[in-house]
Amino acid sequence: MTRLASAFSRRPALVAFVTAGDPSPAATPAVLDALVEGGADVVELGMPFTDPMADGPAIQAANIRSLAAGTTTADVLAIARSFRERHPHVPLVLMGYANPMLCRGPDWFARAAAEVGVDGVIAVDLPPEEDDALGPALRAHGLAPIRLATPTTDAARLPEVLNGAGGFLYYVSVAGITGLQQATQLSIETAVGRLKAATDLPVAVGFGIRSPDQAAAVAHVADGVVVGSAIVDLVAQHGAAAPAPIAALVRSLKEAMTAVKVPA
Repeated sequence: MTRLASAFSRRPALVAFVTAGDPSPAATPAVLDALVEGGADVVELGMPFTDPMADGPAIQAANIRSLAAGTTTADVLAIARSFRERHPHVPLVLMGYANPMLCRGPDWFARAAAEVGVDGVIAVDLPPEEDDALGPALRAHGLAPIRLATPTTDAARLPEVLNGAGGFLYYVSVAGITGLQQATQLSIETAVGRLKAATDLPVAVGFGIRSPDQAAAVAHVADGVVVGSAIVDLVAQHGAAAPAPIAALVRSLKEAMTAVKVPA
């Protein structure tokens, strides 16, 4: 069983996001350790980019802080390698935009990511219709191409989204950018039911989930809950001292999710 499959077999899984290099490359390992300490089942490591179009103000600012600290793709891969050495069983997903992933070629990126122990990749701005740009290289190197579904992904397009996907399906619960709004519980329940009827991949829900109560509500219907902006906000507030409050937040999210009686 792969690390991702194992993590989602213990549903509901908490997927926690931070930006690599925020507040600095040297400080990121302690931030990642805090996610694991708090109980995150899957870690998403954001690759900083100058134009993170799907992200709201919190993660945009994290990208700016990271780039200002001089973070490079080599730094991201080094952070991933050290994480894998410390946490051999925790899934690690790289999330970012196509330009940094493709600038040296898809095979170079996929090989490099696999060599440092990455399990999957989310390329936010590569639609499934452009799978050839990166998907074959990821699959060839044993990495899961994790796809995004949104409220506008209709029944006609969903098969294209799922074709070649792996790891889990990330349901973006709002038609907008990260962190600024949350979908209604009814809309999430309806969407997750529709997606789970179409795929055996675990379905994780993200965008706008910030509190333990919100995480618990989503965990009642989804296989996983993705939290990013609320964690990134703590990095902005505390800088290198962020690991302790991050571990506390993640622990509160995980405890609330664990208390949910998940339907069979």
